Amino acid sequence: MRSTFLLSGLLAAALSGPALAEAATPPEKQVVELSSAAIALRSVRGEGNQTGKVAELYKQALIDAGWKADEIEIVPLDDTAYFIATWKGKNPALGPIVISAHMDVVDARPEDWKRDPFTPVVENGYLFGRGASDTKFDTVQAMVAVMGLRKSGFVPERSIVLAFSGDEETTMITSKVIAERLKGARLVLNVDGASGALNETSGKPAYWSWQGAEKTYADYELVVTNPGGHSSAPRDDNAIVQLSGALSRIGAHHFTPEVNDITRDYFAKAAGFVSDPLVAAAMRAFAADPTDKAAIAVLRADPSYVGKIATTCVPTMASAGHGRNALPQRATAIVNCRIFPGHSKEEVLAELGRVAAQPAMTIREIDPEFTTASPASPYDEVFVGAATRAIRGAFGDVPVIAAQASGASDSMWFRALGVPSYGASGTFMRESDDFSHGLDERVPLGNIGKSLAYYRLLLTELASK
Repeated sequence: MRSTFLLSGLLAAALSGPALAEAATPPEKQVVELSSAAIALRSVRGEGNQTGKVAELYKQALIDAGWKADEIEIVPLDDTAYFIATWKGKNPALGPIVISAHMDVVDARPEDWKRDPFTPVVENGYLFGRGASDTKFDTVQAMVAVMGLRKSGFVPERSIVLAFSGDEETTMITSKVIAERLKGARLVLNVDGASGALNETSGKPAYWSWQGAEKTYADYELVVTNPGGHSSAPRDDNAIVQLSGALSRIGAHHFTPEVNDITRDYFAKAAGFVSDPLVAAAMRAFAADPTDKAAIAVLRADPSYVGKIATTCVPTMASAGHGRNALPQRATAIVNCRIFPGHSKEEVLAELGRVAAQPAMTIREIDPEFTTASPASPYDEVFVGAATRAIRGAFGDVPVIAAQASGASDSMWFRALGVPSYGASGTFMRESDDFSHGLDERVPLGNIGKSLAYYRLLLTELASK
């Protein structure tokens, strides 16, 4: 792996080009360099986990910016760690403003990528590498903005807390611990993933969405067991065949589409910024009538929207058999579900069992302690007003829309404790550039200066009230 700091020449060349003309100031360069340094650290659960080193990297950056060492905590937990840095406000009785993100990433196989996932690359106006969009770049942008705000002499009324978990992509143990420790917060700004959408053609900001709710995460284990036997004497009760049939039925199953106040508002308003007229019309039709079959078919066929219209369940892992020349004694699969708010994990488990229609199969939720259902955060006029003013102050007259996340985040643990948490990243991306958890993950670098301005404006207002 090349040292990240050998990227300095590449960065200098890239940042001088027209595509990154805005990334010319020291804070903007610091975002790219610190993000690159974090991406180069393989913060993946298991052997060799470097999440603790990411935390040390962030700690040193804050100390270099004037933080005292005793204002920063790095707490080891299992094979990972979590990070809490507190900038104390004038009134300790007021609940703090928490900036939430995570330091860990999903693993990546270098042989599958065009570029090594843990060797950051700046190319054609993008930063490539695992964690670029999920979510080291967003984390660093928020952190550098706070550094700049503190250097400016601003003194917050409320404390500002940087709280970064170390296992959001897996067990979420540190996420839960952080939420419990900070349950007295006024509100949480979760910067995990881009909140802004860029126009696919022009690349200009189309709209910005604050995320007020998310779907519930659940993993279910499906198992079929048989006596097994010699492969020369096959029988109908073959565990692999039985489980395969069940998985095929689950894979073809669609949960009932639905809307709530947040998603109805999102589909109705975001449709105005979608370049494809067929998709835009489907969004409006679905907002008006979630039983519209034509609209559902269009949205279900688009990866950007399929998770927004209903509960989704998909097989993600499978293993079976114990020998090439033996009938399988056991076949196992994992089905991952993202459950629309208002439905329980038990309800979804029962529906999966009915759809699988395999009497020989058992199904159960696994690791339920690592996830929780959470209510939507309330519509907070103070937050929405401040966020709207901050986005428009930095990016111009950008429409602001409420949204519900299809995935899960650290916000669930705060919301479950009654702490309002809002997805509020300053990053803007094209939908077509979102490769989170996938190959050749990347993030555009053209709006760093505006994103930093957004965070400074937002935090100045929220931490003063």
